[in-house]
Amino acid sequence: MNNPLPCLQQKYPQASAWSFGDSPEMADELAALVIAGIKTASCGSLQAYQQENDLPAVGDFSIILDGRDQPVAVIKTTALHIIRFCDVTSELASKEGEGDRSLAYWRHEHQAFFSREGSYTEQMELLFSEFQLVETL
Repeated sequence: MNNPLPCLQQKYPQASAWSFGDSPEMADELAALVIAGIKTASCGSLQAYQQENDLPAVGDFSIILDGRDQPVAVIKTTALHIIRFCDVTSELASKEGEGDRSLAYWRHEHQAFFSREGSYTEQMELLFSEFQLVETL
């Protein structure tokens, strides 16, 4: 099977390629939500973005990888918000498209995720990005 990533990187030369979550299963699940048009946002620890010197910008393209590191979609960042974990709204949580899309579900799952990452606090700053699906592969 040919790897389409080099062609995509030519089409979207500044795009970064990455997967959602912290496991192959989560990468597959969240990528499927993006492709279905349900997941239109994501968030990460602002501190982690800063440490990696990898802050996204509005207008950036990203090549989304599945759990096997195969490209499945291209998204474009449309908005960025810096917000504390404790201040995430039900509207923002719903845009992540996970579970029942409630704030309670979002808080439970993201607390577990950031705890695994070792960065969780109620006051932690998140970089919340909204995006649109540009292409499915």
